[in-house]
Amino acid sequence: MFETGFKYSILASGSSGNCFYVETPQKKILIDAGLTGKKVTSLLAEIDRSPEDLDAILVTHEHSDHIKGVGVLARKYHLDVYANQETWKIMDDRNMIGKLDAAQKHVFERGKMMTFGDLDIESFGVSHDAVDPQFYRIMKDDKSFVMLTDTGYVSDRMAGLIENADGYLIESNHDIEILRSGAYPWSLKQRILSDKGHLSNEDGAETMIRTIGNRTKKIYLGHLSKENNIKELAHMTMENQLMRADFGVGKDFTVFDTSPDTATPLTRI
Repeated sequence: MFETGFKYSILASGSSGNCFYVETPQKKILIDAGLTGKKVTSLLAEIDRSPEDLDAILVTHEHSDHIKGVGVLARKYHLDVYANQETWKIMDDRNMIGKLDAAQKHVFERGKMMTFGDLDIESFGVSHDAVDPQFYRIMKDDKSFVMLTDTGYVSDRMAGLIENADGYLIESNHDIEILRSGAYPWSLKQRILSDKGHLSNEDGAETMIRTIGNRTKKIYLGHLSKENNIKELAHMTMENQLMRADFGVGKDFTVFDTSPDTATPLTRI
């Protein structure tokens, strides 16, 4: 029987490291590898996959919680790596992922669509304090999954680009009150709360209210801060705001948690 769509697992999501896996019959791809190569390998093993299966790594931006393992995995398993021009420049200038063969390095510009075998992936810009950050909408057989973390706000244009996906990984980085009363220095609090920082629990929920469509079946809460959030609070905030906006939480779609160190089950969409 022919199976449509694609499979994915959020291998890790959080301030300590991020890694997303997607596969089709033709391609197996990581988006970011912000943990050690050893940890990424163990996370892949949780879903019965291995780095030898991989074809490529796509990079969202140059922060270490997104690229820590990119270089070592690419060198060891001869993987192609994709990032936009500005991100490549800063990674190369600062030797952030080490040396790769020129043949392994590919440009994936912001606002473009690229085809990987039987999978289409579209990039879109976000508002974050990186040189040129971009995230991705993954598409196959009229199914789509949107990854959106590491942004300080969501513009109307961005919301329009990502609306009515079948699944979302949406940032729920912090609870504003926990962050404000916490131990972080004021300058770091300002950075996180700024338009180039991270979405709060309320911001993530508001983004979903603006973008959910009748196709949407799964919402994953991502990039939670260990210091400035509580998983149960993030989950409750998302569900409560969606219910107040008259969305069918638990009926039309389900809200899921993610973990910084445990993979979500390999799931077809």
